[in-house]
Amino acid sequence: MEWLLIFEKGIWFGLAAMGFAVLFNVPTRTLAPIFVMGAFGGLTKAVMLHYEINVIGASFAGATLIGFMSIFFAHEKHAPPPIFAIPAVIPMVPGIFAYRMMIGLISLAGKTDNTTYTRILSETTNNGLKVMFILMGLATGVGLPMLITRKDSAKDLRFKRNRKVTG
Repeated sequence: MEWLLIFEKGIWFGLAAMGFAVLFNVPTRTLAPIFVMGAFGGLTKAVMLHYEINVIGASFAGATLIGFMSIFFAHEKHAPPPIFAIPAVIPMVPGIFAYRMMIGLISLAGKTDNTTYTRILSETTNNGLKVMFILMGLATGVGLPMLITRKDSAKDLRFKRNRKVTG
């Protein structure tokens, strides 16, 4: 029963990814791969969280899988990898931690007594750091595979461009 709930989360991740893809007006031929990437990325995160792996590491692993899958689907569907990767990774953005951080900041700005101030400050800082590190993990996980699998270096690309202009 527990694995069925995790599988269901994967489907919801895929549907959310497809929703963001439609919102970003991606080509129709890319919707099915974006669903698959969102589902597998979300499943990776959910399974790792099930085995009590840190949320930051789980998000990074899911985003890295999405990054590599986006390169594969980019070649299959003849579209740039970010068209696949960005909508697929957005459902993994840590909304609950950002919400808790904002509520904590609002609480700190209001009247609080000295006994709860330290606890609220600690929780707000903890949530804010989680948000920051998860977002950094998502960006690195999506971007690193594209950098690793790039065939030409920046120097080679600049040399080819200058050669076309001059020659």
